[in-house]
Amino acid sequence: MIMQSYKMTVVIIGSGNVATVMGNRIVAAGHTILQVAARREEAAARLAGEWGCGYTTRLSAIAAGADIYIVALSDQATLELEQVLSLPDRLVVHTAGAVPRAALLAVSERSGVLYPLQSLRKEIRPFPEFPLLIDANREADLPVIEAFARTISRQVQRADDGMRLKLHVAAVFANNFTNYLYTLAADFCRQEQIDFALLLPIIRETAERIGHYPPREVQTGPAVRGDHATMERHLQLLNNYNNMSELYRLFSARIEEYYKGVVR
Repeated sequence: MIMQSYKMTVVIIGSGNVATVMGNRIVAAGHTILQVAARREEAAARLAGEWGCGYTTRLSAIAAGADIYIVALSDQATLELEQVLSLPDRLVVHTAGAVPRAALLAVSERSGVLYPLQSLRKEIRPFPEFPLLIDANREADLPVIEAFARTISRQVQRADDGMRLKLHVAAVFANNFTNYLYTLAADFCRQEQIDFALLLPIIRETAERIGHYPPREVQTGPAVRGDHATMERHLQLLNNYNNMSELYRLFSARIEEYYKGVVR
């Protein structure tokens, strides 16, 4: 259950996908965003207008006195922030899955992590639900970060650097790589003049199944059956699609190997 009574004042550093989605969720939870700090003035001004707050393009002009500062930047920009920003004794958290907890220690000893485990795009509505993985460099700050996190997410879990990095890797496989496969399938459908939308029910069904069963138990297709005749016909069709042909061979071999000897 999302907490509704814990209110904080917030400064958001960044104006991209994570900053936008997190900021909207923070406003919806009843917190007050004091300021947006971003390199691009147009983006900062747009978000400030939506949230009714101030903005700046200069890190030296970041508002003092906020309860929490949320750094929603790229991994590299987050790692470089310690060279240009100092917020002593302020609670500062970054939103990156693969960046260490200690990355902002030079910015503030009261620093930590507020990582949304979700694929976020600022233009997509409605905004999705997302788990928040949290951590802190000082044990005393963990309850504060957790209380804040629980106002904007129904699923909050403490996670150290190792756990977050492992989940980040798993998310690349489960989300980024699968979306690339969707992209290849859509390109194939377009070039072969067939309707990609006909695949949407099977995509939804697979996603729904793994919410109820372990993924290994719901694998289907010619590779898991060892149906080499069908796989060969597929490969003939993919003769002019080098990327798809390469991936088809690789995935088919790995699936067949994984399920060899498995009773299904």
